[in-house]
Amino acid sequence: MLIKNVHERHILALSGGKDSAALAVYMREKYPHLPLEYVFTDSGCELPETYEYLDRIRAVLNIDITVIRPEKSWDSYWSLVKVKKTPAGVFTYLPSPKQRWCTEVLKLIPYEKWIESSYPGCNIISYVGLRADEKRERKGLISKNRKIFTCFPFIEDGLTYDDIKHLLEKSGLGFPAYYQWRKRSGCYFCFYQTKREWLGLYEHHPELYYKAMSYETVIHEAGVRFTWCDDMSLSELLERREEILRQLPLDDTDNKSVEKLSNILGKVLVERGVLQWV
Repeated sequence: MLIKNVHERHILALSGGKDSAALAVYMREKYPHLPLEYVFTDSGCELPETYEYLDRIRAVLNIDITVIRPEKSWDSYWSLVKVKKTPAGVFTYLPSPKQRWCTEVLKLIPYEKWIESSYPGCNIISYVGLRADEKRERKGLISKNRKIFTCFPFIEDGLTYDDIKHLLEKSGLGFPAYYQWRKRSGCYFCFYQTKREWLGLYEHHPELYYKAMSYETVIHEAGVRFTWCDDMSLSELLERREEILRQLPLDDTDNKSVEKLSNILGKVLVERGVLQWV
């Protein structure tokens, strides 16, 4: 039940992926009079196709999308994180499945600050595009903040992947172009990418691949390895490119630590005590 005499805001956060885009289509069709606000938290490290898809969403749905940005750039945060001292020198940690600080500083904190500064004292209804057919140990997340309420329309109404595909095709949005070579939204250097997806980045955006490579450190004689993939550097990945392309299909989860990006933000929220699993 909503608290009385406090204004209410309905917010749908777009990720640049198919599910949140389909949710925007679905909510406009099912609740045409709902005063939805659309936001996108721009890490500054998004794929070009993500920005193109957001422009298409704006045009097709005729909506405004508020863009939220972090206070500092990725490079600024990267230079400030914990470093590891080794006999070969001092090096900066890269983000990893166990150290997802990039999600926090580039996505979560900017979004939280935007909510707090834009709508102090308001009830926030947040709409999330989790599908009914996604395999999850738990149904989803709710906020521990009494003024933030999370809704999962696809789960509540039983919509699955086929429904999402139909919504996007019918609306004219279609899928983001990066789905030709990558199965998830997120930053170009996302450590949740499979090896095949990393090679897709190399094929479509070699400049971003080499930029991601520039953050890695490998000094074999000193036993120093700070790489995006668990078992090889991006340089080593290129050397084995043909072999990996033969062995791994596009949708192969070749890294056992891979998780769906839709879970990442939620897990960070849980760790920060902002959300609880239900």
